[in-house]
Amino acid sequence: MNYTKVNNMLGWLCAIMATVVFILTAERTTSWWDTGEFIASAYKLQIVHQPGAPLFLMLQNIFSNFALGNVSQVAFWMNVGSAVCSGLTVLFLFWTITALAKKITYSDNRPLDRNQLIKIMGAGVVGSLAYSFSDTFWYSAVESEVYAMSSLCTAAVFWSILKWEVRANKPQADRWLIVIAYIIGLSIGVHLLNLLVIPAIALIIYFKKTERTTFWGISKAMLIGFGVLALILWGVIQYLIKFAAKFDLFFVNTLGLGFGSGILVFVVLIIGTLIYGIHYSIKKGKAALNTAILATCFILLGYSSFTMVLIRANANPSLNNNDPENIFSFLGYLSREQYESETVNKGPIL
Repeated sequence: MNYTKVNNMLGWLCAIMATVVFILTAERTTSWWDTGEFIASAYKLQIVHQPGAPLFLMLQNIFSNFALGNVSQVAFWMNVGSAVCSGLTVLFLFWTITALAKKITYSDNRPLDRNQLIKIMGAGVVGSLAYSFSDTFWYSAVESEVYAMSSLCTAAVFWSILKWEVRANKPQADRWLIVIAYIIGLSIGVHLLNLLVIPAIALIIYFKKTERTTFWGISKAMLIGFGVLALILWGVIQYLIKFAAKFDLFFVNTLGLGFGSGILVFVVLIIGTLIYGIHYSIKKGKAALNTAILATCFILLGYSSFTMVLIRANANPSLNNNDPENIFSFLGYLSREQYESETVNKGPIL
């Protein structure tokens, strides 16, 4: 029996079943929390609460067009958008489960028999559909909130690293790592939940590339994974914008140049550094460095969805949280500066 055909067919069947149920049970208007804000903001491309979800708003705005001008149906169609994202999450979850089940039950030196195929596909069907109709996932699948789309990004990233794991020793296998980097960059414009997959990705790469695993090797891989997570969470999302703001402050207040000139110079420096890094890595034959720089480029490319926040804030929409119309207010928007900070290990300061 053709494993790939059965795997694809059953995966799509589970996804379609889940999507149909989600659409039939979707909220007809809005739920009693952030969904009202997200629906109103997506419909007119306005600015939601910090730190924003621009990619989510733009994609939900596409679904609002299915209302065909009937404003009373806009909320429902955005809820359908979450249902579709959740159905695709089930699809990637099915393929992830079957990939792991196949890895456990199947060896390359013997053919896959009918019983093994039934076990693998049975695990995928049971696992994906059980998750589909779990309380928390089903709840997020029927309303216009960021968690359905964030779950899709997370499922796609983990499925992609398993695709890389199978092809790791083949030419051009690392392009799957670039795909992962791009999805992670895009997911920042939805929700930061996706970043939690990075330590797991580091472990999968370690186990695949290392013949003899050790406790210290696993610990090192975990530390690298958390380091990459921290680099994206603070380095890319916040400090990149903070440096751009400092550049602009220096160019305007010290050098007397026009507003925004420092940002332009900063962007040129970043792009120039990345181009030089790619050229250097190719010239010196440093494959790992080349992959890391390309991954950084695609993370930044995905992160660029946040330009929507600056563009729409300058249009002064009705809902304009924090009014991030310039680089400094945008930095405050991303860093959630209006929220009170509390010590993590001691709780509220009394």
